[in-house]
Amino acid sequence: MSASAPGSSRTEHDLLGDRDVPTAAYYGVHTLRAVENFPITGTPISAYPDLVTALASVKQAAALANRDLELLDDRKVDAIVRACEEIRDGQWHDHFVVDVIQGGAGTSTNMNANEVIANRALELLGHDKGDYKHLHPLEDVNAGQSTNDVYPTAVRLSLQLAAARLLEAMEVLREAFAAKAEEFADVLKMGRTQLQDAVPMTLGQEFAAYAVMLEEDRARLAEACALLREINLGGTAIGTGLNAHPEYPALACRHLGEITGVPVTVAGDLVEATQDMGAFVQISGVLKRIAVKLSKTCNDLRLLSCGPRAGLAEINLPPVQAGSSIMPGKVNPVIPEVVNQIAFEVIGNDVTVTFAAEAGQLQLNAFEPVIAHSLLKSLTHLRAGCLTLAERCVTGITANREHLARLVGQSIGLATALNPHIGYEQATAVAQEALTTGASVHDLVLAKGLLTQEQLREILHPDNLARPHTRTAATVRA
Repeated sequence: MSASAPGSSRTEHDLLGDRDVPTAAYYGVHTLRAVENFPITGTPISAYPDLVTALASVKQAAALANRDLELLDDRKVDAIVRACEEIRDGQWHDHFVVDVIQGGAGTSTNMNANEVIANRALELLGHDKGDYKHLHPLEDVNAGQSTNDVYPTAVRLSLQLAAARLLEAMEVLREAFAAKAEEFADVLKMGRTQLQDAVPMTLGQEFAAYAVMLEEDRARLAEACALLREINLGGTAIGTGLNAHPEYPALACRHLGEITGVPVTVAGDLVEATQDMGAFVQISGVLKRIAVKLSKTCNDLRLLSCGPRAGLAEINLPPVQAGSSIMPGKVNPVIPEVVNQIAFEVIGNDVTVTFAAEAGQLQLNAFEPVIAHSLLKSLTHLRAGCLTLAERCVTGITANREHLARLVGQSIGLATALNPHIGYEQATAVAQEALTTGASVHDLVLAKGLLTQEQLREILHPDNLARPHTRTAATVRA
C-alpha cells in the first residue's frame, strides 16, 4: 500500500488483487469495485442523506459498544466517532458513491461506509488515507458487525428519519385543507355520487373530509414507523451473533438510541429479524395508502375546478403557469397533476417492495437495496408533493359561491330532502318533472300544493340540508 501526491493515486489490496484508488478519495478498493460493477441507476447512496447519516450513526454506536467491551482502544474509537459525527453533520457525503441498487444485499454500501469512516479517522489520527495498519475499515470500523445487521438497521433508521419529515409535510397539507374547510363552511353546494347529483353539502365539509383523511393516514404512518424501531444489530451474518460479543447487541442498541434519539430495541429473535422484511412491507403499504388517497383528492380538485366555462367550475385553483403553447389564456391544474404522478410512482414502488420482500431466501433477503431505494423515493417524493400541494395550490383555492348557489337551486337532488315529507313516489315524480321541464323542485312542490312556502323554507334551509342533525327535532317539526 502506498500513498502518492494529491491528484494521483494510492494502491489498495483486496482478495481480487491490487487496485489504484484516487488519492483524494475517502472510499477504498471495495467501493471502487462496486462502482464499476453497478452502473445501474446513476443514483449514488449519497442521494439519500438519511441513509448516509444512519450508516454513520450505526458505525458510531458500534464503536462505542466495542469500547465498552474493551474490544477497541480509546484512540481508535475516538477517531471513528469523530469521523462519524462529521458525516452525521453532512460532511463527506459525496464520497458515498456506490449505486443505490446493487447486488450483495447491501455489502457494497457497508464497505463504502467502512472505508470512508476509516480513511477520515486515519487523517484525524495523523496518517495517510489507505494506511490501514493503523486503523482498518473491516477489522476496526466493522468490528462485531456484518452487512446483514448494519445495513437493515441503517435502512430502518433512515426510513424513520424520512418518515418524520413526511409526517410534518402531511400536517402542513392537513392544516391547509382544514383552513379552507373553515373558510368554506357557509358555501352550500351539491354533493355527488357516481358523478350524479346526490344531496346538498357545504364546500367546507368537502374540504374537511380531505383534512380528516390526511390525519388518519398520519396515524397509520406513525404506527408503521414503530415497527421499524426493532432492529437486528448484533445478529451479524444470520442472526446467531457469531463474532459479536454477547453483550454487544444491547450496548450497541443503547448507544444508537442515544445518538439518534430514536427509541430502538433489539429484536427478540435475531435470526427471524435478519430475514424478515415485514416492517418494510408494512410501511410500503401505508405509503401506497397515502398515495392512493392523496391522488383521489387531487382528482377531485381537478374535477371541481374544470372549466372555466364548460366544466364544473365550482372552485378555482391558483394559476401558477401558462398552460399551453398554442391555446392562449389556458391554465392547467399542474400542481394536482404532479401529485397524481407521485402517487403513481409510489404505488409502483410498493409493487417493487412486495416482490423484493417475497424473493428472500432462507436466512437473508438479498434485495434490501431496491427496497430501500423504493421506500426512500416514496417518502421523499410524497413529502415534496404534500408541501407543493399545500403551498402552490390548496392555500390559494377560491370558491365560485354564486355559481354553486345556482347549481343547488336548480338541482333535482333537493327532492331527496323532501322524501320524509311528501313520500318517495311523489318526490320522484317532482324530480322527473323538474328534469324534463327545467323548473325547480321548490317551485313544482309549491305549485302542486304538496308543501307550504314556510315548510319548504324550513326543509330546504341550508343548515337542514347540509347539517340536519344540528337543528333540533322540534324546530324541524315546526
